[in-house]
Amino acid sequence: MYARGRLAGAIMSITLLGGLGAAGLPGAASASEPAQNYLVFYKDGGKDAAQRAAEAAGGTVQGRDDKLGYLVVRASDPERIGADPSVVGVTLDRPIGKTADAPATSAPRRAKHPRTAPVGDPLSDRQWDMKMIGATPAGSYAKARGSHKVLVGVIDTGIDGDHPDIAPNFNRALSRNFVADQPTDENGKQLDGPCEHKGCKDPADVDDDGHGTHVASTIGSPINGLGVSGVAPDVSLVNLRAGTDSGFFFLKPTMDALEYAADVGVDVVNMSFYVDPWTFNCANNPSNTNRELLEQRAILEGMRRAVKYAHTRGVTLVSAIGNEGLDLGKVKTDTSSPDFPKGAEKTRSIDNTCLNVPAELDGVISVSSVGPGGRKAPYSDYGVEQTDIAAPGGDMFDAGTDLKGVSREILAAAPENVLRAKGLLFANGKPKTSSVIRDCQGGKCAYYQYLEGTSMAAPHVTGVAALIIGRFGKPGKGGLQMDPAQVERLLYATATPKGCPAPRTYSYGTGESQVCEGPTAKNGFFGHGVVDAARAAAVAP
Repeated sequence: MYARGRLAGAIMSITLLGGLGAAGLPGAASASEPAQNYLVFYKDGGKDAAQRAAEAAGGTVQGRDDKLGYLVVRASDPERIGADPSVVGVTLDRPIGKTADAPATSAPRRAKHPRTAPVGDPLSDRQWDMKMIGATPAGSYAKARGSHKVLVGVIDTGIDGDHPDIAPNFNRALSRNFVADQPTDENGKQLDGPCEHKGCKDPADVDDDGHGTHVASTIGSPINGLGVSGVAPDVSLVNLRAGTDSGFFFLKPTMDALEYAADVGVDVVNMSFYVDPWTFNCANNPSNTNRELLEQRAILEGMRRAVKYAHTRGVTLVSAIGNEGLDLGKVKTDTSSPDFPKGAEKTRSIDNTCLNVPAELDGVISVSSVGPGGRKAPYSDYGVEQTDIAAPGGDMFDAGTDLKGVSREILAAAPENVLRAKGLLFANGKPKTSSVIRDCQGGKCAYYQYLEGTSMAAPHVTGVAALIIGRFGKPGKGGLQMDPAQVERLLYATATPKGCPAPRTYSYGTGESQVCEGPTAKNGFFGHGVVDAARAAAVAP
């Protein structure tokens, strides 16, 4: 999957491709248009001028974020505000609520399993992905399993903090929900569905989609005699929810999550999504209206600032690259934007200046996906400029390795409530499909699901980054601290190099072909190579 503007990372066994997004209204302004809240990004030193422009346009400043440089303005004519030279971009602020209050439980629940000789968990034999990267009892688990001092943020649809294979490592005290569910979109079409909690605000330990829980499990499910084991089974998992139940990731909650992560000392963040509603954001595209350009400029500028804010404060940033099977350096047409509200998509010509965010931003480690046979998955985006590193994300059509009946997708934790809502369980709890596994040990049962996508690849890299930080990080605010540039260097240095296929034009046997460019040391399919937990656990600083 891929929680893209909805979910950018996973292509589930059923269908889950998600995304995230920041949405706005296309088209020209109307004199009768109602006032709404907009995020107005201003140039350095331009805050006062931007405020004057907003007020001159009849707007009222509702709030501001001086760290990232924007105003929240209630206005009915965003284009007039955007015309002022002090303004970089303007985008509609969706009703996503405020940061959740800290949960009543102030202390995170630490892993309860003893630090003894590493062993596998009951479903480890199904985790071909962990074997591929050396996250096994004989591999990285013997030397490095992370540390509860390492804070791993998961910016996603949430984490099921009560899942038996998540709870021991779930940091409830630091977890936050930055979104409020929206039952319908502005056209009255169902979006998130009925609200389950007061104010449509889910607690910070809830995942009504399943995407975020799956990602978190791959990163840090503990070795506890139940289900699966994560890449870094001793880390602390922090839920930084920025995705709605329906899988959209809008600009403000995504920025809020990154800013919060930096402020509380999170060490590494996983971002398996793209910001909605534009798959590609263009600063100057003649096929877009003025308002659409203002919105895309706001998304580009807002995310650049949020990423830079986090990166300069010690947060290592990992992102799924995307699931469209595109060479991101050579995309000519975008047919999937804007993806919000429903039915707004149109076809437009684009070029290499149009970016998928956060995957294509400076300071972000972008991850492509490979299958069990080691080939790049056909759905995975790629590009010699864009791909930094590769990791197992699943490929159900990859017959390169005999897995003896084990699925070629990635197995990780799934919330029971989500599986029941999707009709995947019988009333007695037994799975209806082979894509769902139930494991019961000592009277405790937990559920797991097979998914595939670059959303599943990215958390393997995030987990290895957490191992590196656990080994070499120094005590700091929140947890441990390590320069993201140093983490990135060690990730690439310990990756297993993998060159382009021969011939470089690879045919997937379905009539689809993709071209790999670049040398073994850094190419468009695999970047610097396939991430390797065992080598990272043994490397010198």
